[in-house]
Amino acid sequence: KGHRRPSQISGGEQERVAIARALVNNPPILLADEPTGNLDTKTTHEVMHLLKELNSDGMTIIMVTHNHDCARYAGRMLRLSDGILM
Repeated sequence: KGHRRPSQISGGEQERVAIARALVNNPPILLADEPTGNLDTKTTHEVMHLLKELNSDGMTIIMVTHNHDCARYAGRMLRLSDGILM
C-alpha cells in the first residue's frame, strides 16, 4: 500500500496507526479513548489482547469504551452513568 496520506487510508487503518504511534516509545501510562472504535472484531480482540499483555508487563492503561467486550479485558472497571461514577 506504500506511503499514503491519512486521508487516503480507512478509519481502521488510521486507528491501528494511532495505536502503534502511542505505543512506540513504551510509555508508562497509556490513555486510550475508544481505541477499537473503527476496528473489525478480529483486530479489536488482537488490540485488546496486546493492551492486556502490556498492562501485565507494568504499563498503566486508562481506557474509555462503550464496548462491553473490550471492557471485560480490564483488571479494574469504573462505570460512569449520567455523569455519576458508579
